[in-house]
Amino acid sequence: MGQTVFIPREVDPDEGRVAASPDTVKRLAGLGFDVIVEAGAGTASRIPDAEFSKAGAAIGKAADAGKADVVLKVRRPTDGELKTYKKGAAVLATMDPYGNDAAVAAMARAGITAFAMEFMPRITRAQVMDVLSSQANLAGYQAVIDAAAEYDRALPMMMTAAGTVPAAKVFVMGAGVAGLQAIATARRLGAVVTATDVRPAAKEQVASLGAKFIAVEDEEFKAAETAGGYAKEMSKEYQAKQAALTAEHIAKQDIVITTALIPGRPAPKLVSASVVAAMKPGSVLVDLAVERGGNVEGAVPGKVVTTDNGVKIVGHLNVAGRIAASASLLYAKNLFAFLETMVGKQTKQLAVNRDDELVKATMLTDGGKVVHPAFAKAAEEPPKGQHDEPAAILATTLVADAEAAPKRRGRKPAAPKEAAAPKPKRATAKKSAKNEGTA
Repeated sequence: MGQTVFIPREVDPDEGRVAASPDTVKRLAGLGFDVIVEAGAGTASRIPDAEFSKAGAAIGKAADAGKADVVLKVRRPTDGELKTYKKGAAVLATMDPYGNDAAVAAMARAGITAFAMEFMPRITRAQVMDVLSSQANLAGYQAVIDAAAEYDRALPMMMTAAGTVPAAKVFVMGAGVAGLQAIATARRLGAVVTATDVRPAAKEQVASLGAKFIAVEDEEFKAAETAGGYAKEMSKEYQAKQAALTAEHIAKQDIVITTALIPGRPAPKLVSASVVAAMKPGSVLVDLAVERGGNVEGAVPGKVVTTDNGVKIVGHLNVAGRIAASASLLYAKNLFAFLETMVGKQTKQLAVNRDDELVKATMLTDGGKVVHPAFAKAAEEPPKGQHDEPAAILATTLVADAEAAPKRRGRKPAAPKEAAAPKPKRATAKKSAKNEGTA
């Protein structure tokens, strides 16, 4: 009798992605698995139940999770879902464990073997399994589309008999996976694009996409990257020079897209309220880090805020999930590629090799215990938010502070017209700070 893989419908009403596609269902069946897809799981991703059935899956209900040896999900299972899983089941999902120690401990108590897909190491072997890159790439694209919709003007330059429409100026802060895709998309739409990043190596990548790199390029900047590609923390003197340059540049932009994230920590503040106040009315900021506290002061999770000086701050949540049909296809392939490495070629059975580097990097819980070293104390259930975190490099070199902002007469610092929302839940973390994008 074959082992069973279950793909549930996500319980979060704002999550439209699904952890399988007709293609991956066929491949799972080829590995020897019996596949059950919960009814309606792919509806928001434009995959009707009939498509899963044609691919060889049985259409079931949520309770079928109890017979599954493997559960493929988008988000971490809730307490209610955990109660339906059988002990020993392997659960693959984006687990968002930072600051959620109680949830990690609950998974351990449930006896599941939980894998955090966002911890997948960025090595050649695991490129096809890198969920952060696949989803950040789409988030960078969608950020430009959202910005264009809010900007309500044309992005490319247009020369007509009635006059010339100037090209929009777009500034991308952070040239990781999301940032580079945002640059490429904005360029395709005809905007004049500039970008910045704390890593010198990003300059060449930005230029290759036809954008101009903005940074204080002194001797300290040239040495601001480790041999492993990580960003170094810069001196306060450099930070002040970079902040002044960035603030002055932002004031001239039509659209600013921020993408900076730090593994396991709140997102760094890149744009202060006074910098927002210096922007032109009708300008747009898109904050891709809003789920982790935000890069832009005044950003509100899940809201589009208009400041007193007419600047829009876009704080959409789950940006990749806003184009669920595309995001699901890539995410499903990421999951399948990882699961395939844990299936015996001869036995056609799930056989987790706990010495494999991919397993070691991603396994959160196993055998009733929290096994990931960064969350070893989660089983003790300390107060929420208190947990051990891996070392990360603070990306403070991009911070545009209030003192650095250009001043305009008679203008007060911008204040959001909407009340501030409660502090958002942290988004997915990444084991490596290299090529940071978005959650």
